[in-house]
Amino acid sequence: MLGEELMEAIIEGRIDDTPDITRALLDDAVSPKEIMDKYMIPAMQVVGEKFEEQEYFVPEVLVAAHAMQASLALVEPLLAQSDERPTGKVVIGTVKGDLHEIGKNIVAMMLQGAGFQVNNLGVDVSSEAFVAAVEEIDADILGMSSLLTTAMRSMQDTIDMLLEAGIRERIKVIVGGAAITPEFARRIGADVYCEDANEAVKVARELCS
Repeated sequence: MLGEELMEAIIEGRIDDTPDITRALLDDAVSPKEIMDKYMIPAMQVVGEKFEEQEYFVPEVLVAAHAMQASLALVEPLLAQSDERPTGKVVIGTVKGDLHEIGKNIVAMMLQGAGFQVNNLGVDVSSEAFVAAVEEIDADILGMSSLLTTAMRSMQDTIDMLLEAGIRERIKVIVGGAAITPEFARRIGADVYCEDANEAVKVARELCS
């Protein structure tokens, strides 16, 4: 079946195949929501499990995520037209002073694959830019990443700015990256520390359920 073919193509990272299979499903009158819920989200869950079990590593996850995005590019506009609500709204970025983005991008793509609306702000993101983006899309979750100890202070600054803006209570803050520890997350007032992309997706689902 085409649905199973789409799942296999995403899991195997066959970026050249996923758009054609997605178009075929749409031509067969399969709804965009069904494509997302029955095939794309479960496929990315399998990718996350393979990563967790160390059967997949960062390159395999990236390739699978890109294959998923090739399918999502066709499905997402149709979902928007049908007024389907996303699982949740997420703002994500690497904090001011840090230019690392591979891990953050994997998290962003896997969140998209899980049905979240994701605003990926990129790298070297200021506290002001984080807060403005959160307010602009009325985000449910703010995700911040840092691989450099010298940039960690920016996370505290952003949380302080959320408090000053009066919006801290209505948003959940997830932090992660090589420089971050659960103790540091607690100390700065973040809601959750996540070790990897698979955990971040699970936590985001729980927070938005």
